[in-house]
Amino acid sequence: MDQPLFFDLRSTHNPHRWYMPLTPAVCVGPPGNLFMFGGVGLASAIAAMERTCGRPVIWATAQYLSYAKPPSVVDIDVWVPAQGKYNSQARVIGHVDDREIFTVNAALGSRPSDLSDQWVQMPEAPRPEDCETAEHWRGAEEGLHSRIEVRVAKGRYGRDRDGKPEEDGRSLLWIRPKERFAIDASMLAVMADFVPSGVGNALGKNAGGNSLDNTIRVRRIVPTEWVLCEIRIHGIHGGFGHGSMRLFAQNGELMATASQSLIVRVRDDPKER
Repeated sequence: MDQPLFFDLRSTHNPHRWYMPLTPAVCVGPPGNLFMFGGVGLASAIAAMERTCGRPVIWATAQYLSYAKPPSVVDIDVWVPAQGKYNSQARVIGHVDDREIFTVNAALGSRPSDLSDQWVQMPEAPRPEDCETAEHWRGAEEGLHSRIEVRVAKGRYGRDRDGKPEEDGRSLLWIRPKERFAIDASMLAVMADFVPSGVGNALGKNAGGNSLDNTIRVRRIVPTEWVLCEIRIHGIHGGFGHGSMRLFAQNGELMATASQSLIVRVRDDPKER
């Protein structure tokens, strides 16, 4: 739990208080209007809770309430209202000064057991080295997307749009951090927030969205360089969409599942690009 992180989480004298200075490296958005990537909020909360509790996360869910922009500092306060022999129930409030940015609820722990199996199999996909590197829809840019490598195994991503909707609303992306951080629960939480990228694939438009929430459920994390992210957009209505993700190691191990709801945005207006 003490390995280097994708974001700059720092401890204080209080084991329940952490903080994270925001730089463009963990932010997204147009030039001059960068804001913290939602997945970084969930990821930082997971890392803080794991370090405070000394236990791995089982599940965590974030509700996004506001935007945090660089160069502000996000304070991360951890509460542990219930702690048992094998698991802890915890929550986090992430805030900038008195403004709440996100709230995270989670369970952490592990139990002694020899049972380990999975009934969800990794879909067939070409190897990451056989897939083309995809570019974010804004192109090469400073910020979080410049630190994440994405290769498309199925569907379309970023600027690759042909106007044809994806009939099953499904895409397969190989994702890894370019800086080769170890794949842990917090790194998976960052990847889980790529669900909105599936909106454009499903619609066949230059579209995406802003996350309202993000939930991740961790099964088993194993060493892997790439993560195959199977994204499914389940439906869109009334300006909102719902989707999910399954995250697999290269050896087929199901490491986690994720889901979220989001505000759907279609970027037909050049001023939004």
